[in-house]
Amino acid sequence: MKKISVIAITKNGINISKKILRIFRSCKIYVPRKFSNGDKQIIWYSKSTQDQIKELFNTNDVVICLFSLGAVIRLITPYIKNKKTDPAIISIDDKAKFVISVLSGHIGGANEITNQLANKLNSIPVITTASEVNNTIPIDILGKEFNWFVESRLSITTVSAFMINEEKIGLYQDAGERNWWSRKLPKNVMCYPTITALKKSDSKAFMIISDKIIKDEYILDNSVIYRPRSLVIGIGLHQNTTKDTINKNLKKCLKKFELCEKSIAKFATINKPFNVKSLIHLSKEMKTQIEYFDRNELAKINVPNPSKAVNKFEKTYSVSEASAILSSHGELIVEKQKFPPDLTLSIARIKN
Repeated sequence: MKKISVIAITKNGINISKKILRIFRSCKIYVPRKFSNGDKQIIWYSKSTQDQIKELFNTNDVVICLFSLGAVIRLITPYIKNKKTDPAIISIDDKAKFVISVLSGHIGGANEITNQLANKLNSIPVITTASEVNNTIPIDILGKEFNWFVESRLSITTVSAFMINEEKIGLYQDAGERNWWSRKLPKNVMCYPTITALKKSDSKAFMIISDKIIKDEYILDNSVIYRPRSLVIGIGLHQNTTKDTINKNLKKCLKKFELCEKSIAKFATINKPFNVKSLIHLSKEMKTQIEYFDRNELAKINVPNPSKAVNKFEKTYSVSEASAILSSHGELIVEKQKFPPDLTLSIARIKN
């Protein structure tokens, strides 16, 4: 959840801030102590507004300033660093006529929150980022709502410029959510069925949405690659299987089948009467979750490689393949890989 603060410096601003509190119920409101009326929903500050802005800028994800755009710019300028770390800054005038996205419109989410506020406050949203103005694809935050990972040798700013200037961009997708763009694709974006076709096109740059490892240097040098969370790793293991064993063999398996680690959505395994701590620790390190299934659920799944040995110990003929299929609701793309004596891995792609 984003940490949101609102700062008001007029009586009208206080009234607007209370409306914002009804929209973002966890936000904090800051107002100079000279306006104090004892309202416990408000933090009445005694320091200068400049010092208060500095504190809010460095400790919040979103700062909503209920005063003029010029004042906002003067107050925040000393603290601006870069768009990847700066908070979203929004300016609202004293009558709430305009809600203005000031800083970190894309990555910080200021554009999205500006639209939310404007809709609830019956205000006019003011957004000036080029992709919104031109109603085209925002390269830097594509797939953000799905938690896609973005990698690029080519400057994202360069590709964004190609997009805005309607230069031809090639698009290839073989995994992940398909509803990432709800409108008709811009006329300069052309879809291609294969990486080979993409490479042969006369596109200025490429957008690739894939969970596969790409080795072609020309493609890599001219692409923004989006890694959807599309892979489920089914795991069969023992209580004493080490974290190093899981991690080492997982990397080996991904490399063998040319799949990207950044696209792992979750691990899936059998619900044992004890927690396998090594798997829990690895999942935390990789910032992914574990989904557990009871043996009776796994036993119902048809798998390509059932095992009598597994059934002897787990009362189901499959753990890694069955759990991967169950968790993904999709297809098994890597059948059971054995890493004796205590680990099996299978990989399924999530159905979208």
